[in-house]
Amino acid sequence: MTMAEPLIRMKDIHKSYGRVQALVGTNFHVNEREIVGLLGDNGAGKSTLIKVLSGAVPLTSGDIFIRGKKVELRDTSDAIRHGIETIYQDSALVTQLSIARNLFLGREPLKGPRFLNRMDQEKMNSVAQELLKQVGITKNIPPTTPIGSLSGGERQAVAIARAMHFDSDLIILDEPTNNLGVAETQGVLSFVRNARDSGHSCIFIAHNIHHVFQVVDRIAVMRRGKVVADNIDPKTTTVEAVERIITGMTEGVEDTTA
Repeated sequence: MTMAEPLIRMKDIHKSYGRVQALVGTNFHVNEREIVGLLGDNGAGKSTLIKVLSGAVPLTSGDIFIRGKKVELRDTSDAIRHGIETIYQDSALVTQLSIARNLFLGREPLKGPRFLNRMDQEKMNSVAQELLKQVGITKNIPPTTPIGSLSGGERQAVAIARAMHFDSDLIILDEPTNNLGVAETQGVLSFVRNARDSGHSCIFIAHNIHHVFQVVDRIAVMRRGKVVADNIDPKTTTVEAVERIITGMTEGVEDTTA
């Protein structure tokens, strides 16, 4: 029986900034409908790996495969076209615009003749209302509400809703629980679980290991620009054991799928 191809496979990825080697022959994969926690100390290479995968920075060498097919990710638009959506800590939302406009930013539906370029505001509002319910916002927030008047957790919910609506295969969450209160954090963690249930895969990056343990299927650890452990099951290990791998006190088992 042949193993199914992972959704994403990064093989022998190198990224250097002049003499600084940020990624050194990194191998990493994400399976279909899987939530992977990506952990490591500051400077371990997590952010660089994510920037390469989201098209934000070009790799120096190596290969990226999506469902077994080699792809070139020259910019973030390429990544989005390939079903990869990234949600950063600051959510990359436009605070002056409404929830509905932010959900469709750059991909607004039009009505009437295309040359008139008229946005279909009614459609955006109705889709936005439905999406907010899906990501767990129970308050009745009008979709015309400016992003600037939402709480941090609600903004993260809008960013996640956008990724889910545009059928992203992979949602990358970079420190989504930073600076959030307890209730908002629980909301974000439940959104991550919902994403998997609705058929998405996620990469979840967080400094708080306890948050990672609550939602992920598998943990990968980076150190000095490489993935040093790739197959940690949060159900059969402890936070302390993972911390020892992060700091280098214990060696992990590297990704062998690449």
